Amino acid sequence: MHLSEKGHAYALFAIVVITCALGSLTQTVMNSMLTEVCDDFAIDAAVGQWVTTAYMLVMGITVPVVTFLSRRLSVKRLVYLALGFYLAGSAAGFFAPTFAVLIVARVLQAIATGITLPLVQSVAMTRFPRERTGTAMGIGGIAMGFAPNIGPLIGGALAGTWGWRSFYVMLVGLLALLWTATALLVKSHGDHESDAVFDFPSFVQSTLGFGGLLLGASNAAAMPLTAFQVWVPALLGAVFIVMFVLRQRRIEHPLISMGIFRSRHYRAAFVAQNCLFASFMGITLILPLFIQGPCGMTALDAGIAFIPATVVALFVNPLAGVLVDRIGPRKVCVTAALFLTVGAGSFMFVGSDAPLWLLTTLQGVRAVGVSALVGPLNSWGLSGLDRHLIMDGSAFFATARQACASLGTALMMLIISALGAGAVAAAGVDGGAALTALPYEAAFGLSTLFSAAVLATALWKIR
Repeated sequence: MHLSEKGHAYALFAIVVITCALGSLTQTVMNSMLTEVCDDFAIDAAVGQWVTTAYMLVMGITVPVVTFLSRRLSVKRLVYLALGFYLAGSAAGFFAPTFAVLIVARVLQAIATGITLPLVQSVAMTRFPRERTGTAMGIGGIAMGFAPNIGPLIGGALAGTWGWRSFYVMLVGLLALLWTATALLVKSHGDHESDAVFDFPSFVQSTLGFGGLLLGASNAAAMPLTAFQVWVPALLGAVFIVMFVLRQRRIEHPLISMGIFRSRHYRAAFVAQNCLFASFMGITLILPLFIQGPCGMTALDAGIAFIPATVVALFVNPLAGVLVDRIGPRKVCVTAALFLTVGAGSFMFVGSDAPLWLLTTLQGVRAVGVSALVGPLNSWGLSGLDRHLIMDGSAFFATARQACASLGTALMMLIISALGAGAVAAAGVDGGAALTALPYEAAFGLSTLFSAAVLATALWKIR
């Protein structure tokens, strides 16, 4: 099959975006299947949650290595590598006879997602004309915004009908189609460096650094800060991240070039994007707890509250990209940040008697802001980098925001656990129901602070 150069670029981008979307979907889909998984393997939830934790850790560890792989392999081979890991993981997940094998399957899938996350941004910025990069990044934002939000809904539907293993069967079929499409439609490019050097000490530092930080933040969501499992990995992670950054600045062949921070665009987008992910990822956990806890509603109600927001993400992500190309990033990012901040701030003033329609509406307002910011912040931030640094910038974006998302979630859970018991005790029997909403409102307040930081950065830095 013969395609024009533009046709090859479009085919490559479509395949990478769909693969990345499947990876983001896979990250969250098991959340609503956890009960069935635990029942099948006769394990408790504390062990079962490693299907999500292991995925998050491995994905965060993999992303920095993609910069080296992109220098050694053509983009087509890199796509094949991601699809190979994903296919192997999906097949292993379907046949998994034990929970340990399922974890191995999740690790293989997480490696694939770690490869495709920065690849989406790199292809968008290097294979499209400069006046179309905003649109491309907006479409790519669907993989980062829409896909993970729809994951729990799909997981719940499959778990209640065909069982959790059916998801892996579907993945194998879809990935086989993507493999075939890659073979037929994607052109091989000799855009790799055969002499690229892999700096193993940098890999060890990034693995221990980002892995430790992610593990500590994940444990903090369920344990007190004084717990050994929280502060030790978090402290070691922070130390190794500092060591990693310092080493990248002085060695000849860095795993990720710190030259990315010479760009004013990149520095501002880096701050805004990290605050954005710290703000909204925590809410995906806090809001369902608030709806089912102080509000006294059901798990179905909690799922309904996210449906409009999920639909919004599907349409607003590409629309924001188109608008960036037409009117520029400043107006889009400032307007989106206003939606984000107003939506987040409004949650601070809702009580336990708030109706579901109001909570759903406010979450929809927040979703407009989130969906309209992800792509534009990426495209504007990476636009200030030289072409050879695009993958480095994409990889560091993806790794840092994953860590900040986990940290934001952990801090919100810490606020709820720290204030929750005191609020109930202070309220007494009669006022307990009203006051137990206060810890959640405080957590919503932290989300609002992160959102306001995004707005301040957009107003101050984006031109």
